[in-house]
Amino acid sequence: MQMQGRALNILIIGGGIAGCCAAIALGQAGHRVRIVEKQSEWRFQSSGIFVYANGLESLGKLGLLDDILAAGFAVPDGRNAYYDHRGRPIVETFYPTADGGTIPAILGIKRAEMHRVMAARVAALGVPISLGTTVTNLQEQTDGITAVLSDGSNEMVDLVVGADGLRSATRAMIGIDVAPRYTGVGVWRSVHRRPPELTDKIMMMGPAKRFGIMPISDDRLYTFGTMAEPAGSYYAPADWPQLMRARFAEFEGPAAPFLAELNAESEVLYTAVEEVALPLHWHRGRVQLIGDAAHASTPFMGQGGAMAMEDAVVLAEALAAVPDLEAALTAFGQARFPVCEFVQNVSRAVGEDGARETSGDEEARHAALRETAQAKVDGFYMRLAELRASARF
Repeated sequence: MQMQGRALNILIIGGGIAGCCAAIALGQAGHRVRIVEKQSEWRFQSSGIFVYANGLESLGKLGLLDDILAAGFAVPDGRNAYYDHRGRPIVETFYPTADGGTIPAILGIKRAEMHRVMAARVAALGVPISLGTTVTNLQEQTDGITAVLSDGSNEMVDLVVGADGLRSATRAMIGIDVAPRYTGVGVWRSVHRRPPELTDKIMMMGPAKRFGIMPISDDRLYTFGTMAEPAGSYYAPADWPQLMRARFAEFEGPAAPFLAELNAESEVLYTAVEEVALPLHWHRGRVQLIGDAAHASTPFMGQGGAMAMEDAVVLAEALAAVPDLEAALTAFGQARFPVCEFVQNVSRAVGEDGARETSGDEEARHAALRETAQAKVDGFYMRLAELRASARF
């Protein structure tokens, strides 16, 4: 379809990070956008999320940066302090800033707060949102695509954006038979009051376990522990606090007070870590997948949210730069695939290395961290910047 700079009618399936950012990017570009979201109310799991400088750059392009910075906590100097599980310091690393230092290196924020900021911008742009609604069928025609909605209505649009997450119904609807893959690792998260003196991102290295602490506001922080968990494990939510406390009981130092206070009233979340890695193409006809629907990553590099934000920005850029819809969607996938694949591969390797350690590896691991940790951070972000810079239309 020749677009020739005209505004498109676009239906976005999913109202999470990817869907909200896509609505903002495409709405700002002049397209007519609507979101359908299966939740009857927007309720988002309230643990925290890291956003590194590359993700904050995307939020700047979306007009969200100031509000996001106000709602979250920017770690001074982008400092990450490493400790062993007994609380003994190992090394410090520093993440890179962006835009000449005006964009912080790393921000922690509660997921619900991030969504609040994004939803306010979606509303300000006048984007209609249908909650409690799903797409039950997609019927492509020569001049558009008809989405059949669960409320019984039909909507003819130019483009459908599937931003409906790791278990994307859109992905299955367009014939991509790829299920999420369990990685063998579980993540335990909890939210706590932040002591004023705790301002660093902290990573604690235990045998085959990791425990992190991240400020997410002026008065809150969240913790996250990762370790191997058997496939198919189910833990009742009511048991999560005591299980998290027991799983990481050997962690002392900075972790100890937060683990000790876990109780039935605590905000705790357990998730099994899964990933989705699709080969190109990420679209079929007039349906484009973005975010976790196309490339759900493990959390070990803290880049999943940033990749979804960048997808939204780059999709809008591709539609503006390439006059044919099919060519624009192809170009989008070619631009994003190398970036997302790189992030997934590095993140997966980091998680696998951590989960298979034994107690005998500790001293060698600490020595290697002191010698290589900063170089690895610098190398990762240098390569990421190179891949992002090559995505031009």
